[in-house]
Amino acid sequence: MSELDLSAIGYAARQLEAGELVAFPTETVYGLGADAENPAAVAKIYAAKGRPSNHPVIVHLAPGADIGYWTTEVPEQAHRLIDAFWPGPLTLILKRAAHIPDAVSGGQDSVGLRCPSHPVAQALLRQFKGGKGGIAAPSANKFGHVSPTTAQHVRDEFGSNEDQAEVGPLACVLDGGQSDVGIESTIVDLTRMSTHGPVLLRPGHISASDIAHVIGIEPKQPDAAAPRASGTLEAHYAPSTPVALVLSKVLADTVVNLSAHGKSVSLICHSAFDAANLKATLRLPATPDGYAHDLYAAMRSADTVHADIILVEAPPVEQAWQGVNDRLRRAAHDSSGILSRLLNGTDRTN
Repeated sequence: MSELDLSAIGYAARQLEAGELVAFPTETVYGLGADAENPAAVAKIYAAKGRPSNHPVIVHLAPGADIGYWTTEVPEQAHRLIDAFWPGPLTLILKRAAHIPDAVSGGQDSVGLRCPSHPVAQALLRQFKGGKGGIAAPSANKFGHVSPTTAQHVRDEFGSNEDQAEVGPLACVLDGGQSDVGIESTIVDLTRMSTHGPVLLRPGHISASDIAHVIGIEPKQPDAAAPRASGTLEAHYAPSTPVALVLSKVLADTVVNLSAHGKSVSLICHSAFDAANLKATLRLPATPDGYAHDLYAAMRSADTVHADIILVEAPPVEQAWQGVNDRLRRAAHDSSGILSRLLNGTDRTN
């Protein structure tokens, strides 16, 4: 499909209006979309992904959409963030309007809203219900897996027929090339502005300091009363192969030890590290934006060689890397345990 194949986009919009699922590109990752106001259609998202029903999804809106339709109140800080970052990779959590089905919020009284900047996503949103509808869309992958950043990743995840129009439970996949950002949107909770202030539920391309620069308040870390949000479970964004995050200073020793124990290794690194006996080496850019852009494709590629483990050289800990480090921490949530089991011969990977 060309970048703006209006015929394919029109077909996808009609499928959404008929209650079907459509995968489409955004600047962050590919989304698995359904009509946000059709609970039966949203239920298909949960079934296709194997997603827990209490795990909310994000509603995508066309540029200039009436945000007041979706929420009971829009604080001044939300308007400022919208003016600064929409269209773009920022999701705002606001109080959900009563007529919006709670299927999109996992039963909570809040709703996550964002306006994507990808031209195919914008064209689809303008076609869908004449630009007045919302498309509920988590990432287009099975729950907990690595998010897709190309249309082929979506097809690989769900399976396709010979002409690759229908893909498993999806009516179609719109191909918009590789996602520019490469990791999911920043999520900021604004539902408790008067009592608690803004809360950063998920870091991303837009940083906490970017948000503070616009609204004059540094977002807090989540507390026990914060809303549940997409992609915030401890284990997430993970390939099938176990992943371990390793500091640069011990990377060489870790590779040697694993090789000595007969374990095969795929490596994702950002330095000039080189070693023998690796099943695959994927070197990512040493800049946060470049690294994020390539990360999920690298994780999927490393997964295909079926090594015993994927080692990831830990990136820097500066704020600019916060989104990347968040995704890696969740993908490698049991790094020490995985390494210990492999080195002690108690793993079950073989």
